[in-house]
Amino acid sequence: MANIASQIKRNKTNEAARRRNHSIRSEMKTRSKRALEAAEAGDADEANVRLRDAQRRIDSAAARGVLHKKTAARRKSRLARRVADLLSD
Repeated sequence: MANIASQIKRNKTNEAARRRNHSIRSEMKTRSKRALEAAEAGDADEANVRLRDAQRRIDSAAARGVLHKKTAARRKSRLARRVADLLSD
C-alpha cells in the first residue's frame, strides 16, 4: 500500500477509470456481438441497425480514450466486413 498521499489519490482515480473503461468495453463488445448474431440469422435490416449501434459505441469508446482512434477504425471496418459477408451468403 502506498504511503504517499498523491499516490493514494492516484490509486483511487486509476480504479475509478478502470471500472468505467471496463463497462464501456463490455457494452462495445455486447453491441458488436448482437450485430453479428443478427447477421447470422439473416435479418439484413436488423443487422444494419445493430451494426450502426455497435459502430456508435466503438466511436464513443475512442472519444473517451478507452480505445485508440485507429483501433476503433479497425474494429469498425472488421465488424462491417463480417456483417456484410454473413449477409451475402
